[in-house]
Amino acid sequence: MRSSVETARQEWEDGHRRLSAEARDPTRRERLLAQVDAVTYELRRRIGQTFTLDELADAYLDAERWSREVVSERVPEAGVLGSLELVEASAFHLYARGATDFEP
Repeated sequence: MRSSVETARQEWEDGHRRLSAEARDPTRRERLLAQVDAVTYELRRRIGQTFTLDELADAYLDAERWSREVVSERVPEAGVLGSLELVEASAFHLYARGATDFEP
């Protein structure tokens, strides 16, 4: 596995952990999870259901460009997207479990 994939996986895991902590706040939980769902939906559209971790890491490099637009369109009530980095990381962390070469 490429070192860039390992680095991305660490970022995803850290972002997911931090987002989970923020989602403990009931006033933010629903909005954050809706944003993760929006990014996950777009990931499924972009790379499909059969993918490798390398392919997912490549998609992550470009995620900042498209994720803000996707979240704004699919979750208009999200307001300020200050947690977008965590949303992206969490969505990628969760989606990685479906990779053909995923190992915990």
